[in-house]
Amino acid sequence: MPGQSPPSTLKRTWESLKEVMAPRALDSQTKEMIYVAVSSSNGCEACIQSNTAAVRKQGMTNEMFGELIAVGGMANETNLLVH
Repeated sequence: MPGQSPPSTLKRTWESLKEVMAPRALDSQTKEMIYVAVSSSNGCEACIQSNTAAVRKQGMTNEMFGELIAVGGMANETNLLVH
């Protein structure tokens, strides 16, 4: 079917995602917040919804979410000025 990934691609992506998102130097909450910020910048609604839900379970407050989106928006604005 058009627009669908083969099962092998989905499996590889899922395994990579679990590895990258595992807590190491950065904790899980920080990684999820970065994921939400990048997903917001890229306009991926499904990613925004799922990762926002995940990071809220880890304690992200409405205030933290507001600041996260503000920082992402400011980064986009200043990046555009440079380019």
